[in-house]
Parts: sequence; structure tokens; C-alpha cells
Amino acid sequence: MFTHDFTERAPGGPARRTPAGPAPRPARPARRRGVLGGLGALAAACALVLTATGCAATTSSAATKPTGPAAKGTHRPGAAPGRTAPAVPEPAALAGARVNVGEGATVGVGMPISVTFPRPVPEEQRAAVEHWLGVGTEPAVTGSWSWVKDRNLNDGQRVDYRPPAYWKPGTRVTLRLGSHAVRHFSVGRSLTATVDVRSHTMTVTEDGRPTTRIPVTAGRPGLDTWNGTMVVMDKQPKVYMDSRTVGLGDAYHGYYAWAVHITVSGTYVHQNPNANTYAGRSNVTHGCVGLATDGTAERFYQRVIPGDVITVTGSKDTVEAGNGYGDWNVSWSKWLAGSAARHGKAGAAAHS
Repeated sequence: MFTHDFTERAPGGPARRTPAGPAPRPARPARRRGVLGGLGALAAACALVLTATGCAATTSSAATKPTGPAAKGTHRPGAAPGRTAPAVPEPAALAGARVNVGEGATVGVGMPISVTFPRPVPEEQRAAVEHWLGVGTEPAVTGSWSWVKDRNLNDGQRVDYRPPAYWKPGTRVTLRLGSHAVRHFSVGRSLTATVDVRSHTMTVTEDGRPTTRIPVTAGRPGLDTWNGTMVVMDKQPKVYMDSRTVGLGDAYHGYYAWAVHITVSGTYVHQNPNANTYAGRSNVTHGCVGLATDGTAERFYQRVIPGDVITVTGSKDTVEAGNGYGDWNVSWSKWLAGSAARHGKAGAAAHS
């Protein structure tokens, strides 16, 4: 699509998006996309309205969405396999918790477990919340919870779990939300994509082997694509984008195809007619990564699943942890410091 990508910031334009909590940090020019109520309310079954930064988009359907409690498991509530139940009382906050991964899902190697709450968890209860969030894996995997400041939620409304490095393909994961729910999912094959905005290319690597090199066009100067590692949140065959919702006037509005969603602020990898001319040559979008209409965009769309990793290099500002699943941009030592159970009652609790 034209330069409709959401990742962008409109020079001097208003910050886009109406967050569920406090407005996003004013220091960063708004980026892309539309009304998304925060990671914890990522999709509504048949429509996803993105109105935030860069481009606003209304999707025809939601590929992946946070879900509420699943069917109860047969193991002791609150205890991951091989662990005893926590000694501390179960926090009431877990009753309304939502999880980003659906029961029985297969996800990419970069998908963190993300649990969100309808209201902020008080600092003195966060360690107890972690103790009652039981994670079991097969084979065994080291990991940690860390409190993340979601772009559209208040501090204390999101806690994520991840290993020090990407999940190993084939890992089976069981999550227990205290006495309220159990969730099982598995990790599929490894697929990562690296976008180099300087060479205007995206290299796709599957199970450790580079398989495809795709010409792309990224965000033009001033509307630069986010730098750093992002994770596929969901994908849609078509997404409605309207530049007026992000302060870019009548630059674009309409449906755009094969949209792979990678940030809450509205960054996508998607089909863009301008890529037919500029992919592999120059960056002309409003911040998204544009792919040609000759089947390139559709083929990439068909290959990826939620949890696959997309890393952008050669750009400017690094995407924050709470803007989608930017968790992998946080070092392991800082990630551990964000755990309330490991570091006092609140931990660092400020990855944003």
C-alpha cells in the first residue's frame, strides 16, 4: 500500500492511539495503527480496530487473541508439574487474568507467555502472582517472569514469561493461572526474519537455514521502521488502514492485504503496491515493511505464525518491550531484575 505502514511517526503529528491506560510516552513520535486496547485485549472476534500510531487499521478478523480461563487441569491448581503449591495466599487478581496464547496453539520460537490483568496488581502482590503462575515445560527450560509496562496499559497490568533465548522447537508448555485456568501449547518449527533497512532486504531463516531473501521497502526518513526484535502477534488476510486516524491526512485509506502484525503501535509486514517499484531500492513507507504484489507478500504471510521472530536492523529507535512482544530487546539480567519474586516485592517492573 502506499506508504501506509503503521510503524511510522508523523512529523509533528499527534500521538496516535487511545490507550486503555495512560497515554503512551510523549517522548516518542506516534507510530502506527489504531484502536487496540492493549495487548491484553488484542482482538475482538471479527473486527480489530487499530487507531494509534502510524496507520489505523480495522481487520476483518482476528487471527490470534488473548483468551480467558481455559478448562481446569487435573493437576493441583497453581503448581507447575513437579512443584508444590505456593505457601502464599492466591492473589485475587488471577481471577480476571487473560493469556495471550490459546489452548492447544502452536506458536513460533519467540512467543512469550503474556498475562494481563483488568486492573494494576499492587506492588506488594506481584511476587505472589508470580508464585501462583506455574509454568511447566517438556523438555525442561529455564525461564522467568518479568513485569512489562504495556504500551496501552498501566504499570502492573502485564507480566511476561520467557527463557533466556528463544524456545526450542518442539517444546511443550503448560501454564497454570493459579486455581482458575490451565493452558497447554507447543512450540513449532523455528522461523526468523531479519529486515535490513539499509540493503532493503528481508532474509528468512527456517530451522537455522536461510531459505529466502526478499526485497522490501521500509519506513522512509522521519517515519522509520522500529529497530530491534519483534514477534508476530497475529496476521490478517486484509486490514483496513486510514491515515486520518494517525494524523497523516488523506495519505491512504482502504484495505491492504497479507498483513502480519508485529507491534501494538501498528507495525505490519504487508503487501504494498509501492514495493513493486521501490522494494530492494529505497525506503518509502510510513514505517511498515512493504512487500510486492506479485505473490511475495502472500507467500510470506502463508509461512509465518504467531510467535515467529522479525528483527529489524539498521534503523533508529529500538521498539520497547511493551509495544507488542518486544521482550527480546531486554537483556537477560534486566529481565530477571523485572521479577518481583526474585527482587523484592516489586522488582524492576518497568520494561516498557
